[in-house]
Amino acid sequence: MNIYVGQLPNSVNEKELRELFMEYGEIVNVNLIMDRYSGRSKGFGFIDMPNNSEADQAIKGLNKTMFKGSEIKVNQVQESRRDKRLKKKFRR
Repeated sequence: MNIYVGQLPNSVNEKELRELFMEYGEIVNVNLIMDRYSGRSKGFGFIDMPNNSEADQAIKGLNKTMFKGSEIKVNQVQESRRDKRLKKKFRR
C-alpha cells in the first residue's frame, strides 16, 4: 500500500521517516519529496508498505500525531482518475 505523509517538518530526512514507520512493519520504499534548490524536505513524502494490514495500522497509529514538533497527516494514496482510466484501457 502506498501511504502519503504530510505536514512534515522541513528538517526531516528519509532515515527518520523510515524509522517512524518501521515499528508497524516492513517498508519497501521511502520517498521524501525534496526541494531541488534548498535540498530540504518539502514537507511531504510517500511510504510503500507491502502488507496492507500493517499499512492500515501505521495510518491509524500515526495520523494526527506529533512528529518532531508537527502534527503529521497520514493516509492511503488514492488512485487518480487518470490511473484508473489507464488500467481499464490496458486490461483489454
